[in-house]
Amino acid sequence: MIDAPSSTWFTVNPHWQWYIVFYFFIGGLAGGCYFLATLIDFVGRPEDRPLARLGYYVAFPAVLLSGLLLTVDLSRPFRFWHMLIERNTFQPMFKPYSPMSFGSWALLIFGLFTFISFLAALADEDRVRWPVLRRMQWPAFRRFHGPTALGRVVGVLGGFFGLFLAGYTGVLLAVTNRPIWSDTPLLGMLFIVSAASTSAALLMLLAQRYGWRSLPGVAALERMDGWVLILELIVLVAVMISLGPALRGWLNAWGLLLVVGVIGAGIIAPLMLSRRHRGLPGRNLATTATLVLVGGFLLRLVVIFSSEMI
Repeated sequence: MIDAPSSTWFTVNPHWQWYIVFYFFIGGLAGGCYFLATLIDFVGRPEDRPLARLGYYVAFPAVLLSGLLLTVDLSRPFRFWHMLIERNTFQPMFKPYSPMSFGSWALLIFGLFTFISFLAALADEDRVRWPVLRRMQWPAFRRFHGPTALGRVVGVLGGFFGLFLAGYTGVLLAVTNRPIWSDTPLLGMLFIVSAASTSAALLMLLAQRYGWRSLPGVAALERMDGWVLILELIVLVAVMISLGPALRGWLNAWGLLLVVGVIGAGIIAPLMLSRRHRGLPGRNLATTATLVLVGGFLLRLVVIFSSEMI
């Protein structure tokens, strides 16, 4: 437990548990994977389309799981609809001044785009193993995928809400009056950059699992992830500097986990492994990608629970 000058300076501890940690992490993967899939669709080569579909396949179930985690964490989960519907008039309720209301609607809208893109990716798929998914291969949804005009509209709007979701969790923390969270304006940027690095790592890991290591898009994701990891390190250092005296909140086991688990294992180690094995044919991406994913998860764990302990 960390001593604070005065407990009256801070709002009541929200007592968030593991549900929220996983929500922040999986929500970031949903937004990041969707954005990367759209990017591959727009500027990638035709042979990279399976990689783009993979991003859409990840984004939709990740959004569903994120909504489930957020609902379960509520003190009264069955009242989750109160975030969207006014209970007396049963009309849609949007409070632009409320970060929670803003985020709930953004999650719902993004979920709609991920569902459309999921169905469009299925319609574009040649081989679908599961019978239940084959029954969802509706040819009409092909117009929502790839280089079509409608597909670009869906991709741009969905990508925007995906980036919003990836960074929204950091902004949500920053608008509270909790120590560490409210002491830096850079948490939203940090979470966006982290979502980009972990999403690229997840897509590379899955691509290797399916034998797509030779796709040009995988090599492009690998190069991009290296630069994003460097940017993440820069932003994380900027966050630490911007905390000022509040940095004392990380002079403990949480700070040690941040340095060793996030910076060391999640950023520096993958960069060194990538540089060491660059250009070697058939090298295994699993270790590098796994380290990035673990580092991204630990980042959210440290940010949330370190403030909870104050």
